[in-house]
Amino acid sequence: MSINIKLNNMDYRYEVYQIVSLFHSLEEITFSKIEEIKLSKIEKSFCIDIEEKFMEISGEGSTKNFEFNEEDIKKNQIKRYIYSYFSKLYSVELPWGTLIGIRPSKIALNLIKQGYSEEEIIEYFHHKFLVKENKVKLCINVAKHERNFINTNKNNISIYLGMPFCPTRCLYCSFTSNPISGNKSLVEPYIKALAKEIKELSHFIKLKDLNINTIYFGGGTPTAVCDTDFEYVMKNIYENLIRDFNVTEFTVECGRPDSITKAKLETMKSYLVDRISINPQTMNDNTLKIIGRNHSVEDVIDKFNMARNLGFDNINMDIILGLPGEKSKDVNHTLDVIKSIAPESITVHGLSVKRASKLYEDLKLKRIYEIASQDEITKMYDGTKVVAEGLGMSPYYMYRQKNMPCNMENVGYSVLGKECIYNMQIIEERQTIIALGADAVSKVVFLDENRIERFANIKDIGEYINRIDEIIEKKKALLETLYK
Repeated sequence: MSINIKLNNMDYRYEVYQIVSLFHSLEEITFSKIEEIKLSKIEKSFCIDIEEKFMEISGEGSTKNFEFNEEDIKKNQIKRYIYSYFSKLYSVELPWGTLIGIRPSKIALNLIKQGYSEEEIIEYFHHKFLVKENKVKLCINVAKHERNFINTNKNNISIYLGMPFCPTRCLYCSFTSNPISGNKSLVEPYIKALAKEIKELSHFIKLKDLNINTIYFGGGTPTAVCDTDFEYVMKNIYENLIRDFNVTEFTVECGRPDSITKAKLETMKSYLVDRISINPQTMNDNTLKIIGRNHSVEDVIDKFNMARNLGFDNINMDIILGLPGEKSKDVNHTLDVIKSIAPESITVHGLSVKRASKLYEDLKLKRIYEIASQDEITKMYDGTKVVAEGLGMSPYYMYRQKNMPCNMENVGYSVLGKECIYNMQIIEERQTIIALGADAVSKVVFLDENRIERFANIKDIGEYINRIDEIIEKKKALLETLYK
């Protein structure tokens, strides 16, 4: 289905698109001027006439007029009016209202710093963005937690390392994750290129006398490679980024249970990994097959217990709410299993339908999967909150993504002292992150200027390997602008 918006003033096209897409996340949205004749068959068409003092929205047999007031920014009013129109038209209220930013807790934290009370922050979010009270309170709780970890020293940095291989590609995935079965010839040259980048950036970090706060090894799936290759990478990380530094936290996102072996867990232990993530996404075998995962629920539990027996006492588990075909009862089963094994943290993701994923194409072209309704999604989120609190966890970080059906959020719950510090630093954007590996994006934070410069490594694995020297030198050049 496509949506056509007839708009008289294209200066407001971006604001109109932002809000309309909240209600039509899977449809193609096109624009034409009001006076233009419709040349193609459009399944739905709306007319938005924005004048100096009022605006009119019409379509689907409904017409509404809204007046602008001089006390508020016009663009904000346009967003709220468009939201109000579609919310009433479809009889649905979105919990985050018109707010589209991915880091809403930063807004709450800034207001806390300015001395706003909780009631004033709730009123601010509601007036400006139409955000529901329970979501504002989530922002406030996360902000209060995060403020104890926010970086204030430019010489404190974190390191991200990426492994762009996975056992298989998941239905919803849009990341740089190449199925390892078809890319085995790239593994050895890739990890050698990564090792070179690790070594060269380690020299730079030591030369500039920087402090490595946290290290996060993600992907893809770091454990997708064989035991020997995994040990090779871990050894390079330890010798160049761990041994001579006082690292507070070292996380490895094991991710897929079918890629975890006892040897890899022992390797992680020997190289001082103190936090791992084992991500089932769901504890329902039927759903695992649908989303393209080759492991079973039993595999998840077995690998979790294996890690426990080897002494890992900080284990995170990721789950996704709104997976194809799942209802709240299915999520409740997932939560029951997680509750029984009791990890130290749970990261709850709402399904984000990315345009680069197979899921998006399937939904757009075939609609062969059923996605849960707003009410069902709300029940799922409420259930995760109850279970997390039952395990002694509190929300410590959160963020949002585009194209999330039902306009929800991703939130991390943790028992006290087992939070992922890296997650908070990446969300708050007050610490430089040096990212290594294909498609890894470094963020250089200029604290004094409240400014961020980004450097993205080449996405293609072959190009990353061939141009590793160029990548290293360009990254050093950017870092030199801060660490002179």
